[in-house]
Amino acid sequence: MESNSWREVKLSDLGEVARGRSRHRPRYAEHLYGGKYPFIQTGDVKASEGRISSHEQTYSDAGLAQSRLWPANTMCITIAANIAETGILQYPACFPDSVIGFIADKNKADVYFIEYVFRQLRKDIQRQATGSVQDNINLQTLERLRFKVPSVEEQKKIANFLNCFDDKITLNRQINQTLEQMAQALFKSWFVDFDPVVDNALDAGFFEQDLEFSDELLRRAEARKAERGSANFKPLSEDIRQLFPAAFEKCSEPSLGLGGWVPEGWKHGCISDVARYRTERVNTAELTLDNYISTENMLVDRKGVQPATSLPTVNSVPAYTSGTVLVSNIRPYFKKIWLAKGNGGYSNDVLGFEAKVSGTESYLFNLMYQDTFFDFMMATSKGSKMPRGDKKAILGWDLVVPTLSLRLFFSEKVNDFYTSADSRHHENITLNQLRDTLLPKLISGELRLSVSEVDTAEDVLA
Repeated sequence: MESNSWREVKLSDLGEVARGRSRHRPRYAEHLYGGKYPFIQTGDVKASEGRISSHEQTYSDAGLAQSRLWPANTMCITIAANIAETGILQYPACFPDSVIGFIADKNKADVYFIEYVFRQLRKDIQRQATGSVQDNINLQTLERLRFKVPSVEEQKKIANFLNCFDDKITLNRQINQTLEQMAQALFKSWFVDFDPVVDNALDAGFFEQDLEFSDELLRRAEARKAERGSANFKPLSEDIRQLFPAAFEKCSEPSLGLGGWVPEGWKHGCISDVARYRTERVNTAELTLDNYISTENMLVDRKGVQPATSLPTVNSVPAYTSGTVLVSNIRPYFKKIWLAKGNGGYSNDVLGFEAKVSGTESYLFNLMYQDTFFDFMMATSKGSKMPRGDKKAILGWDLVVPTLSLRLFFSEKVNDFYTSADSRHHENITLNQLRDTLLPKLISGELRLSVSEVDTAEDVLA
């Protein structure tokens, strides 16, 4: 099909276009939420990178009654707050009137092709919102947009080709998330639930002593007995178990450990015992968009970082090296954290921690990855509208400090996870750049694809 056979259309020519619904006022009435119906907000769309497969909020039956349940494969377009962000629902969901929904007529359009078109149109749409009082757009803004589309068959061919890149990027992210979850599961087992210590203590008859054990410790011991008796239980190897003590001792801080009982020989300490703030700086001239980290390009919910959109105007910024743990200090409840690979710089709104002992970086990262760390940051933060972590208070966060040999052993055990994750992260940067280079050429008709080229891409990126 030649590019001159493409026709100019507006979005409503290709299917249903309508705003989301959230009629009830006040919008945040408690009875509207907490049910089984996914409720997609503008932040969910922005974070989706084109495919909405997760959400933070749900509607109840009452919430659904004043909204609308949109079908899977609806394209969401944000028109307030995060302007012109797009994503396609992977399951039925509701969304508010700050989001526009597009349901493609399958005889006229492929919704994935249209989503790629709107990625290309995003900056043009955002320019129309700039300077407005509420920084938003409306249905009329979209109705004025004109763009060209080929036949549905050609749309699907182009979308399938571009999807190969996005599918590979998504798979890489999922693998990385799985590896991080595995590292966190191991950290929790060893340093939060103290499973190896409980195992050793059970085998040594520690709990048979006439001591005033805490209820929490006894519950954990009973739960561990049940786990050890299950058919799929896999015990730790003897050489690893020998790294852990076979007894607990009472701690002066009752909130630590299991009801104030901690592994014997482990000490009551704080973050400053295992980490310190970095002090080195780097010239801004040495930075690129790929190695400058600010709170804006750190991803929420511990999902790492993305390239920056701009560099700082100051002459120098704090420097990071491989193994530095970077944590956003603005609105700690967003839980932005990254274990750095390579060298670079970061803004003053980001905290840079380095392990006091080389080789324990992965232990430090997993320690600060926990919800309890971010909860502490929030509890000791300053400011209500835009809370900021208190640097001095953070270093005083109470914790049970394992032996150095264990911190080193844990880090060595999970280091390969982060090395392979970093490799996939850089592969995704390359895939993103290649996709974004091809996208405007494909959706304008400048570059044409054969069926064999689509098949080849699917094979190569599988």
